Amino acid sequence: MVKKKILFINQEITPYVPETEMSVMGKALPQAMQEKSHEIRTFMPKWGNINERRGQLHEVIRLSGMNLIINDTDHPLIIKVASIQQAKVQVYFIDNEDYFSKRQMEKDELGNDYPDNGERAIFFARGVLETVKKLRWVPDIIHCQGWMSAVVPLYIKTAYHDEPSFASTKVITSLFPNTLNKNLGENFKKCVEFRDAKAELLASYKDNFDFEEMSKLAIDYSDGVVLAAANVDKQLEQYAIDKHIPVLGYQEDFADAYEDFYNQICPEED
Repeated sequence: MVKKKILFINQEITPYVPETEMSVMGKALPQAMQEKSHEIRTFMPKWGNINERRGQLHEVIRLSGMNLIINDTDHPLIIKVASIQQAKVQVYFIDNEDYFSKRQMEKDELGNDYPDNGERAIFFARGVLETVKKLRWVPDIIHCQGWMSAVVPLYIKTAYHDEPSFASTKVITSLFPNTLNKNLGENFKKCVEFRDAKAELLASYKDNFDFEEMSKLAIDYSDGVVLAAANVDKQLEQYAIDKHIPVLGYQEDFADAYEDFYNQICPEED
């Protein structure tokens, strides 16, 4: 079996954030694929509740320093890295003072969704893809886990489709239950515009993007969909099926099933 290069773009990874179904999978899946000898890279946001000293994060100067324009404002991109010693997995962190360092995760200290969560997801997506380009690493598969990574499939199929790093890359989206209470900002469609990712491509979606619309966006531009929890929204599952996108059902014993799905979506070349 030909080993693949797999880029994991995760919303949460334990032990950097508290254990949830998503954060546990964020650690376990890259570890399992690495143990199967696939070459991996793993990214997540540098949420403000991450203890940098305890996690031994340090900035990668050669990868930092780029400015990304979101909503007509320059936002510096900072890249940090750390290793989960137990799993022998290296994790890259996307950081920015406005979007991540001074914030909690998707909700503030009072449990309210941040009103610019959509902008944060856009910054995260572009930050990951620009960093992968700098690494000069060409993934066969990009696996997105969590709504925070849901903009990535759109960008791969539009804004970055001519980039050598991503021209042949297949994209898989894992669906999890909704954890958002509010929409992702009234200006999401405007903010997401970048290169060939034009706002008119989002005309059929609601003006106020919410979790459901974000999930549909990810599904529409993905080559495969994984039900990563037992209680994923049935309507989203049916939405993917109706779009004739391959769907992998929920798997408790996931490693072999995910590897087989990767081979289905990205077959070995003759």
